Amino acid sequence: MISNTTNSWNLSGTPYWISQVRNTFTVIGCNIIANVSYGNETNMFQGGCITTGCYSANSIINGFCSGLGCCQTNIPLEINSYQVTLQPWNYNSSTQNNSSQCGYAVLADSFETSYNDIINDKLYKLQQMPVVLDWSIGDESCDTAQANKSSYACISDNSLCVDTNHTTYIMTSDKQRTVTSSGPGYLCFCSLGYQGNPYLEGGCVVAEHYSCPTFTRLKQNTDGECQLYVPYVIGLVIGLGFGTGLSAFILYFAIRKRIELFEKRKQQKLKEKFFNQNRGFLLQQQLASNEDATQRMRIFTLDELEKATNGFDNALILGQGGHGEVYKGILSDQRVVAIKRSKIVDQAEIDQFINEVVILSQVNHRNVVKLYGCCLETEVPLLVYEFISNGTLFNHLHAEPCSLTWDHRLRIALESARAIAYLHSSASISVFHRDIKSSNILLDDYLTSKVSDFGASRTVQLDQTGITTGIQGTFGYLDPEYYYTGRLTPKSDVYSFGVIMAELLTREKPNSVLFEGGGIVPYFISAMRENRLFEIIDPQIAGDKGQRTELEAVANIAEMCVRIKGEERPTMKEVEVQLEILWQSNQHIENAFTSQKLEKKQPLLYHSTEESDTTRQYSLEQLLLSSNFPR
Repeated sequence: MISNTTNSWNLSGTPYWISQVRNTFTVIGCNIIANVSYGNETNMFQGGCITTGCYSANSIINGFCSGLGCCQTNIPLEINSYQVTLQPWNYNSSTQNNSSQCGYAVLADSFETSYNDIINDKLYKLQQMPVVLDWSIGDESCDTAQANKSSYACISDNSLCVDTNHTTYIMTSDKQRTVTSSGPGYLCFCSLGYQGNPYLEGGCVVAEHYSCPTFTRLKQNTDGECQLYVPYVIGLVIGLGFGTGLSAFILYFAIRKRIELFEKRKQQKLKEKFFNQNRGFLLQQQLASNEDATQRMRIFTLDELEKATNGFDNALILGQGGHGEVYKGILSDQRVVAIKRSKIVDQAEIDQFINEVVILSQVNHRNVVKLYGCCLETEVPLLVYEFISNGTLFNHLHAEPCSLTWDHRLRIALESARAIAYLHSSASISVFHRDIKSSNILLDDYLTSKVSDFGASRTVQLDQTGITTGIQGTFGYLDPEYYYTGRLTPKSDVYSFGVIMAELLTREKPNSVLFEGGGIVPYFISAMRENRLFEIIDPQIAGDKGQRTELEAVANIAEMCVRIKGEERPTMKEVEVQLEILWQSNQHIENAFTSQKLEKKQPLLYHSTEESDTTRQYSLEQLLLSSNFPR
């Protein structure tokens, strides 16, 4: 019987961390919530998944995890500990099985362990599953480590050093490898044409299975290099005169040209392979069906982006995180762009990448970052965005000293609300962002906000109110109702936006260890209920008595956005209207939000029980006419 069963694994103090590339977290059982906490109190990630709709063991579909009796989720990068808690899902008691609930969770190597292995007798017999750990040497980069020969680990001749703090592609004797450890430090490999142990003197030896192209007259020397083999007779002919020497010279360059053509064809085939693997034809069909999307974006070649970034020079990296790296580049038409190289490791994430491209190709709003196109000719697909020069809202808000005035913060909140409201109800399809947070709001030189990062977003028809999906988001901004039910609605984005408004008011990080109640939301709600709002508001904006009314109004909007029940939260359109009123007026406006007490749970904006678009538009018009809103 499952009743808040908890288990954990901790690798802290060791040089290892759990490989995000190789491992997958799987839960088996009927109606189970699996809550997984990764990391420690100062660097914590929250995740998990829910199994639904299972009434007996026969309901589990053998060989395929579809969410019925099972669920799977990836793990974050650079994690060396986790704790998992299993508990029965009682959100809708009418669907519960009256029999006892049994289930289990397992973290396993997804490359060596199939889903069938987990649900059949293999797990019960072994009582364990393989897990892959990543590691690296020290915390120095290759350049720093090579300066100290006494401690440098790549001691074999014909070895090479690779930094592990970003994705790197290297050619070994038999294949292309991808280093995706993403932790500090470095690893050693044998150079092309060699094999063995690069950490030992003389450990890298000539690879027996490596050979030069068979159609050329190249032979492998003792150093593993391909050199032109010239028989003795040809050497004698060369000595006979300039004419025959010139012929040999031409022959040499003809062979070199043949090799270059061979390598060029090989690279072209590799590009075609990646294009197909990355669903290139699917994306072309998606874009071809939308004429506006075709005009706004295009598919770039790898050569174009390599020229734009000077061969993906590390000096042009704008930032890197759990989802990949972002480079600054200049296209041939002199447009400055940001090029995102995602850390994609399985087909599901490639589908997520295509999802982001298709969504952004259909979105056209001044406060949503523009997508210029993508490149599918690499193992890891690339996205090309407009370049936003001034960093993220998170960086500006939490820098010392903070440069954002109250006017800046109110305008940023309004522009972000406009973008999210547009995504929910004004675009050609309804888009649920699912990862609204201050680090996903970019600012340009004029502090105009741009909502970004649609990798986790989901699209639905405009008449749909929500969908059931896997849990994804950022701890601290994540809607608790969505977390416990798996039901994603527009109100999930409203909750996340409410956290951002509390962040703008207090200048506190949502996951700050200073909060004893579990985060910024209970800290903020407690202060409002105890009439201590101005004790927690950022002193930089609380000093002007003339704007205290605006601060209180925004605080009330934020409080309603972060209510536990989604039905008690306003829509993003209603939030946008209220912020628009505050921005346009020179005096306090008594609106529907500020007139409500914290304990009241009544509909907002004179909203009729009818769900037609006409009723909603009339309600908003009533609100505008009833205020001192400039028209």
